[in-house]
Amino acid sequence: MQNKQPFNLKDFDRELIISEIPLFSGLSARARKLIKNRSEIREFKKGEIIYKEGSPPSGLYSLILGRVEIYIEDQFGAKTTLEYLHRGKYFGMISLLTNESHSVTARAMNDCSLLFIQKEDFDFILKKIPALAIDLSQTLSRRLKRKDVHRKTIFESTAISVFSSYSQAGKTLYALNVALSLAKETHKSVIILDIAPKDKYHSLPAKLEVVNPRVFDLVPGSSDSSRNIRDFIAKNRFGIDLICFKYQPDDESCVRTLVDILSQLVNDYHYLVLDLPTSMDRGILSILNQSDIIQVLSSPAEQDLAQTHELVEKLKNRFNFNPDKIKIIINEYKFSGLTHEEQVKILDSGVFATLPKIDFSAPDRLVLDEPECEYSKAVRRIARTLGDCLVGLVLGVGVGYGFCHIGVLKVIEEEKIPIDVIAGSSIGSVIAALWSSGKTSDEILEITAEFKEPKGLWSLMDFTFPHMGFLKGNKLHDFLKRHLGNKTFFDVKLPLKVIASDVKRKEPRVFDRGPLVDAIMASCTMPGVFAPFKFKEELLFDGGITSPLPTEPLLKMGIKKIIAVNVTPSKEDIMRQYDKIKDDITVKIPQDIRKRRWFSIGARIKDAFKTNILGIIFSSVEILQSEVAKKEAQLADIVIHPDTTGLFWLELHRAKEFAKRGEEETRRNLDKIKKLINE
Repeated sequence: MQNKQPFNLKDFDRELIISEIPLFSGLSARARKLIKNRSEIREFKKGEIIYKEGSPPSGLYSLILGRVEIYIEDQFGAKTTLEYLHRGKYFGMISLLTNESHSVTARAMNDCSLLFIQKEDFDFILKKIPALAIDLSQTLSRRLKRKDVHRKTIFESTAISVFSSYSQAGKTLYALNVALSLAKETHKSVIILDIAPKDKYHSLPAKLEVVNPRVFDLVPGSSDSSRNIRDFIAKNRFGIDLICFKYQPDDESCVRTLVDILSQLVNDYHYLVLDLPTSMDRGILSILNQSDIIQVLSSPAEQDLAQTHELVEKLKNRFNFNPDKIKIIINEYKFSGLTHEEQVKILDSGVFATLPKIDFSAPDRLVLDEPECEYSKAVRRIARTLGDCLVGLVLGVGVGYGFCHIGVLKVIEEEKIPIDVIAGSSIGSVIAALWSSGKTSDEILEITAEFKEPKGLWSLMDFTFPHMGFLKGNKLHDFLKRHLGNKTFFDVKLPLKVIASDVKRKEPRVFDRGPLVDAIMASCTMPGVFAPFKFKEELLFDGGITSPLPTEPLLKMGIKKIIAVNVTPSKEDIMRQYDKIKDDITVKIPQDIRKRRWFSIGARIKDAFKTNILGIIFSSVEILQSEVAKKEAQLADIVIHPDTTGLFWLELHRAKEFAKRGEEETRRNLDKIKKLINE
């Protein structure tokens, strides 16, 4: 693992840092500038107390780097951990808004960097940015507990409503599986609420093997001898709790009772999953409005998509629901000839996730009984997104060095390390695309057998007049087409980000839609070697120019746990390799290339290739990339940095040796990786 140097936040624009914090990311540039002027960066060492339970309000803290433990202590000093906070989380807010003392203690688990806003500045910001006050009030409802119930046992609760505009959308099966997956992936408390009109049947008890559960009647005047909600909670062997409610549509007193019950349940459950009936009565709308997240299910059929679009528009425009908390999920249980782009056009909205079709005979608890089926994998990714525990993998640049990534992937496969999204630049994008499209590390290593001889690299060379590059790139395009075909980003089994560099804007260009081959060609177009890749009106170069280790795109996605594979040698290693290029390596140009008439365009070009101009260009770029990669590595939680001593970037025929180096370094860091993903 690469030794991480002390991170100096002054190296980064504080406005950029603020824009990457989820609480502030949706604000205008003017609002973020105000926050910049009214905030400061504070550093805390491992084990240092940020604030103590019972201390007066101090300010708002937002975690930039590191981990923070939130805990409470009883009268005897026994500690109960409520939460481990990761990058992007903010805390200290309840005391600021209620002007009460802190109800928890916050402690740095490791060296931390936090954005801090003092109380006076916080009050000023809220007055100037009303939209921020609305966002904070929603978080307040998730964290502020009913004091008349009992002392809080969790830090934050999230209420997730599962809804549909029509029946038979697979809503209940999905709600059950996302609840089970939340419990499994986050190791936190989950309760699922089966809410149905008085004349409807509750189906979840049977699916959870609960026999004769007590049903809480929300209608006033019910004959239940006990109205203590705890008496209605059904336990089971699957790790989630269940409670069934029946209500009378359009009876506002039912909704008031349910809202009161929800305010009690958030004291003890991190996640409340509400399986709502397919109805648009006032009661359901009120419940939806209490939710932090609304997941709307639809089939991909045109009629169902149109109906879902109408529902979402009604929620947003007629009832003023926050669009950000409405997430559309496509359940592919119905056949549809529509492409993904056509579906999005009908919805006039983005699709949060897609659930693959399952067999009619599939078990109800799919995520437990068939965890490797595609439906289970999709639900698992959704649950990890909701649970804020996504793990991202970043594969850096390096041509032949990039084959180290294959060994890293081998360990990830064998150890079943969960990876939720993958990003890559240049060769990293090639490996990332092959893996996310379904190929195993062994299959990718087999593909590298095409470079089994030292001259194998020349199979990708198609020389052109050196106007903007020596190589046209057609052979590289054919190679990618042979192994990826016409696949698009929608066809991959794992969310993928491919990074190129925009020539005109001098900034990274992130691809996450469209044909894979086009994106990878743009990402692999090394300046001075390949002509720039033309994409629409853009001229694009190698992603490694602006982002050789693309951690930032994952940060902007809200990924809290990032594993980066930096195969770029250190500056000192690069200089040694540079000398080796000049003194020890001679590139032998194949005879068939020598015979081509155009190859004798003057002694200058021939001399350039005799001294290995590719190596000189690459090594020059590599020196610059090394420094940028070191900076980007600071944004990762774990950096895997294989030792490539004795190997050279041009030696593609030594792919197995590169892969072995990557595997060895990953195994050396395996304990740290497992600790990260289990926090």
